[in-house]
Amino acid sequence: MTPVELSRSVLCAVRRAVDEGELAVAVPERAVVTVPGPGGCGDYATNIALQLARPAGQPALRVAEILRSHLAGADGVADVVVTGPGFLNIRLGGTASVALVEEILRRGARYGYANGPSADFVPLSCPREVRAVVVMDAVARILRSQGAAVRTRCEAGLPQEWVDILGVRVDTVGGGSSRPGESNAVGRQGDETGARATRHRSVALNLPHYAVRPVPAPLDPLFLGRDAARWALLHPAEHDRPRVTDEHLVQRESNPLFRVRYAYARTRALTRNAADLGFSAEPGPVEPSTGQFTDQLTSQSPAPLTPHPLQTALADHPRVLAQAAAHRAPDRLARHLVAVADAVLPLLAVVLPRGAEKPSAAHRARLALAEAAGAVLAGGLSLLGIDAPEHL
Repeated sequence: MTPVELSRSVLCAVRRAVDEGELAVAVPERAVVTVPGPGGCGDYATNIALQLARPAGQPALRVAEILRSHLAGADGVADVVVTGPGFLNIRLGGTASVALVEEILRRGARYGYANGPSADFVPLSCPREVRAVVVMDAVARILRSQGAAVRTRCEAGLPQEWVDILGVRVDTVGGGSSRPGESNAVGRQGDETGARATRHRSVALNLPHYAVRPVPAPLDPLFLGRDAARWALLHPAEHDRPRVTDEHLVQRESNPLFRVRYAYARTRALTRNAADLGFSAEPGPVEPSTGQFTDQLTSQSPAPLTPHPLQTALADHPRVLAQAAAHRAPDRLARHLVAVADAVLPLLAVVLPRGAEKPSAAHRARLALAEAAGAVLAGGLSLLGIDAPEHL
């Protein structure tokens, strides 16, 4: 179950409470579902009860208890606990986790993308500054993944080395139309939204542009090459000054870009190694932590299984993409990829059988979860304009 699907379940619980006369409120258009904060538990949490308490004329805890009774029976929901002033903490069932992995493997790198084009048309503009151009390029990619049509404009023409090394393009320069040497970034991706953006060219000239103006880069990042340069400019928040140093090139754990790309390369290597051993991925229940992996391998009565924390990070990916698009903030996606990589790395050591051990359903399920993480990492890096190498 994805956060979007869980949000719908929360709204259905509100609607049932209203229909049964337990709450006298207007059903909101959306329910925010996030990872639990301090003091929370389970896989997700929502503050919908606090949001509805005042219009319902009831204490938030009472509203939370009403909604808990309706939400607890929803498909894919294993348990609902009320904490703090009225937060609903939701634990998903095992079948929901399996369905999540199945969905990611089915959609691949496009997991988290909108199901189709939206009515949104977003004109973006930026100054002729390298970080602004790279951020605008990434924002455009993320917006298009959410179905929006986008046109980009720079105040002046781009240096050819920015195009060649950083892979950036703009649709228009100044207030004019596209120049011969500047191609539409969407068209290069073969996206339907590229054609829609072209059809909106005349509209773009009449709409106010969203100005992309991050803190400028302190120096030219081209010496880092495309991938490291883009990461150096995109990973910090827009208001933070980026560090343009060769630390982004080192292949060690302290480098977030290396951890992300290393985690992806390892997932691809596991798929190849599993094929050599004669088995493939098959979604199924997966243990929650490396410690419990070890317990299951060595103990006759392992602890009860709960969803692996990586599944929570993967399920959060569509929400992160939507928020990155809404706030024009590719740094949110970059930080999320680091979180996914850090969550998958402990899993990788126990995917393959050990010694004379035969491949089991547990190995197939772990491999499926690792491959799902790889798909999210590859898709996210692609939206940032960064390569995801299978060998590193």
